Amino acid sequence: MAFEASKRELGELYTFFRLLADGKVSLGTPKAQKDEQKCWPVALIQREEHDGTRRYYIEKEDVRIVSGTTEKDGTFTASGKDDQRFPREDFRDAAEIILHLLRNVPGEDVEVSEGLEAFLDAVNIYDLEAKTEDRTDFSVAFWHPQAPLTGFNVRCRLSSMSPLLDGGRTANLKLEQSGVKFAVPTVNKVNALPESPTEVAERMLMIERLGGVLKYADVADRVFRCNLLMIDLHFPRVLAEMVRIMHLDGITRVNELTERIKEMNPLKIKDELINKHGFYEFKMKQLLLALALGMRPAKIYNGSDSAVEGLLLTDGNGEVLCYHKSERQVFADFLYQNTRFEKSSVDKDKYGFLERENGVYYFKLNVKIGLIKR
Repeated sequence: MAFEASKRELGELYTFFRLLADGKVSLGTPKAQKDEQKCWPVALIQREEHDGTRRYYIEKEDVRIVSGTTEKDGTFTASGKDDQRFPREDFRDAAEIILHLLRNVPGEDVEVSEGLEAFLDAVNIYDLEAKTEDRTDFSVAFWHPQAPLTGFNVRCRLSSMSPLLDGGRTANLKLEQSGVKFAVPTVNKVNALPESPTEVAERMLMIERLGGVLKYADVADRVFRCNLLMIDLHFPRVLAEMVRIMHLDGITRVNELTERIKEMNPLKIKDELINKHGFYEFKMKQLLLALALGMRPAKIYNGSDSAVEGLLLTDGNGEVLCYHKSERQVFADFLYQNTRFEKSSVDKDKYGFLERENGVYYFKLNVKIGLIKR
């Protein structure tokens, strides 16, 4: 009996199978292309399932699967059951089947054939998205099986992708409404504008037309405020300006918004700092790297990286590209050139309306950042 899976689940599985079949991965360039000069051999992949840990050792012709458990300190203990072996070619065939589904089946949910389901059962894969507490999708040992494991997040451009920053209500920024003091009926009129893809921009423009001014005030969540201040003490204001421009001007790509911010210079810093030192680009890259390596809005960030040490990106051709924190500048440049601001749900994340707090009206904007599809 075939079953349905989301393309996002299959994208992670495709990446996993491709690494097992190829036994290597190319490093990516800032433009999300394959670096022909840099390729790292993959010796072992560790993946978590609901019933324990699986280690997939890549040998010359086969993949050897060892089941066991992982302790909190990362120590792996084999279960003692007989190891399983499958030809690497089997994983290549399975990857090709998944790639065909990702490319050719419309919609976000896909029916998995009985043949592919049987292969997943044979290689002990029951959770299509790996179950981990440290937010890694799986871990990889490069060069040889005794090498330290490196935790990765997986993104696939042939499916929907999890955002780098999707904090919900904790990722809201507060703009104070000043200028003209609005009466309650005026506030109700602004908030009553109908739902539409541009409703947030329309409300901001209406406030402006009525003589109101929206000025950055604060980050709604205390922890997220402190996390952003770790990037720069004035960074929340820069971020708020970028989100505002995204809504009003329809510019979404991070690098294009940063160029606009350089022209506006909301922090009123010297031209030398902007143009020679690349202040705004540098700060934005710092944020993107922090997000890619584990920063979350509602979790205290102290500058230390998490278990996530890199990102594996499957491009539109099915090529898997590796970005790792050891290649920090390339990783930062890739994120800067390949990310965008996105609009989250207004109702779910509670932003885009005038709200009264302690006698003052605030208008919240939400920060959501994800990878571009192509």
